[in-house]
Amino acid sequence: MTVEATTERVLRMLALLQRRSSWTADELAAEFGVTARCVRRDVQRLRTLGYPVHGTSGVGGGYRLGAGTRLPPLLLDDEEAIATAVSLRLASGGTVAGAGEAALRALTKLDQVMPARLRAEVRAVHGATDTLIGPVVEIDAELLVTLARACRDAVRVRFRYAGRDGADRERTVEPIRMVTTGRRWYLMARDVDRDDWRTFRLDRMRDAVTTTWRFRLGEHPDPVAFVQRSVTGAPYRYLARVRVHAPSERVRELVPPQVGRVEDDGDGWCLLVVGGETLDWLAAHIARLGLDVQVLEPPELRQAAAQLAHRLAAMAGAAPGSPGVAAPGVAAPGVAAPGVAAPGDVA
Repeated sequence: MTVEATTERVLRMLALLQRRSSWTADELAAEFGVTARCVRRDVQRLRTLGYPVHGTSGVGGGYRLGAGTRLPPLLLDDEEAIATAVSLRLASGGTVAGAGEAALRALTKLDQVMPARLRAEVRAVHGATDTLIGPVVEIDAELLVTLARACRDAVRVRFRYAGRDGADRERTVEPIRMVTTGRRWYLMARDVDRDDWRTFRLDRMRDAVTTTWRFRLGEHPDPVAFVQRSVTGAPYRYLARVRVHAPSERVRELVPPQVGRVEDDGDGWCLLVVGGETLDWLAAHIARLGLDVQVLEPPELRQAAAQLAHRLAAMAGAAPGSPGVAAPGVAAPGVAAPGVAAPGDVA
């Protein structure tokens, strides 16, 4: 048997060991049409290359690929190689400080070991793609690791935190989980001093250190749902609650999770909770959905919607004060659009 054939078989064996947790010697021998002795020699070749292949004897014994720090580059099939390369390119514009440069370095290494045909495919995808991403807030990679370890080990963390009022205070928390919206990173934790669950923005933290105080991980809110409620409501002056005449799945396609919270409300309706600094902005944002709505709160939002409808009617050339001319989904003064509560209709 040629050296090329042996090398190809060893690489195929590596791919099989990566694909499944365990293989018996007989299964590998049957897969390649060789003897069990030949399989043992190939396993030893993999170990020499630095792959920690563990073997167990007896009934049900076999081989499995373990974790190690000296692993050479993983063997990737076509789909895995393309997915990895594209993900690294996207990561080069991420929110973690230094991660972009690291992703580009990793991509360069991957590019060097890719077959020419795959390299061409990846470059074609990259060349034909642009990314539309708004401004992101970078965080320090060391802070990310510090908090991740604290979540894993259930130990308290102490840090300086800049609140929305600009004041810088020391906080001690019991961290549960980090949540990212793609633009910002958040930590859900129990604030020890306030004895309450809180959401903290990682970009407002500094001087974070872990303590030796371990805490018992008991019941806690769902981190994703808790952070979503915080980022869609707490930072804003106004919090609107409206019923939308559409399935919740459709509204979630229109409203990103970091912008608004959508809940089922039955009978073809859903509840949308969204925050904003001005009532005018909220009225325009909700009207842009193009769906019938009922304003639940605040009541001032109905008047803002009526004023928006009046302005849009004027833009459309209608005579000021003409009844029945309104933007889709919002009510003109004294006129209820289908499914929309006119002022005074909802308590």
